[in-house]
Amino acid sequence: MKAAASVQLTYPGYWSGALRRLLRDPLSMACLCILILITAAALLAPWLTSNDPSVGSVLKRLKPVGTPQHFLGTDELGRDMWTRLLYGGRMSLLMGTVPVALALLIGGSLGMAAGFLGGRVNAVIMRLTDVVFAFPSVLLAVAITGAMGAGIGNTLLALTIVLIPPLVRVAESATTRVRSMDFVEAARASGASGLTIMRVHVLSNVLGPILVYATSLLSVSIILAAGLSFIGLGAKPPTPEWGLMLNTLRNAIYSQPLLAALPGIFIFLVSLCFNLLADGLRNALEVK
Repeated sequence: MKAAASVQLTYPGYWSGALRRLLRDPLSMACLCILILITAAALLAPWLTSNDPSVGSVLKRLKPVGTPQHFLGTDELGRDMWTRLLYGGRMSLLMGTVPVALALLIGGSLGMAAGFLGGRVNAVIMRLTDVVFAFPSVLLAVAITGAMGAGIGNTLLALTIVLIPPLVRVAESATTRVRSMDFVEAARASGASGLTIMRVHVLSNVLGPILVYATSLLSVSIILAAGLSFIGLGAKPPTPEWGLMLNTLRNAIYSQPLLAALPGIFIFLVSLCFNLLADGLRNALEVK
């Protein structure tokens, strides 16, 4: 994963201006609406379906899309696909957003500390980051979950560990640039403490690029979580989760290809929307 950051000096009204620019971006707004719709549908699953996601019928297995009472068909155990997709969205979104949120908090804090303090602190933090970067993210996630065992908790921990290093790099790079600027030196000369300078002057100027990069990592996290579940290292049956559903439906690809592709379509759609939203946010935060 490539870690790159640019720094824009904030000014009064900067964030409100960025919000206005983002709201004027039709593609970003369309992606945001799709993500809100999918999230709301997942959260409101009990009110949108009366079926149990874990209960099926052998007599109803692999019904095609458009079947009466099962308009998205049924899976290999006769469970309603619409219900499974709704409840699976809960788990997939959880496994995609929680690791990024934790990595943003931990990685952002470590990166800012490394960039602001410099010296030995920077050397220790960045060398440890380089050690993790020596391993491909997918293989590292597989190795961690394989060592700790399959399960949602271990998957969340593994993804958090994988996503921390790139956020450390972005935060450190942005903080290093801001640290040497005149307004930071003026704050130091005025007697402000290091914590105050970081909170008031540094954080406001590095938050933009960090948030943009974290938004782009949401799609990576969702795909990695789905991949771990697909190979049996994530969510366990009968838990509804899009990656796990792809695995259990893989044998139906020849008889019911559309049915087997539905979880993958949702994974692709959500990942694409997060990527496009990150691009829109990046453009909105750039001061022309």
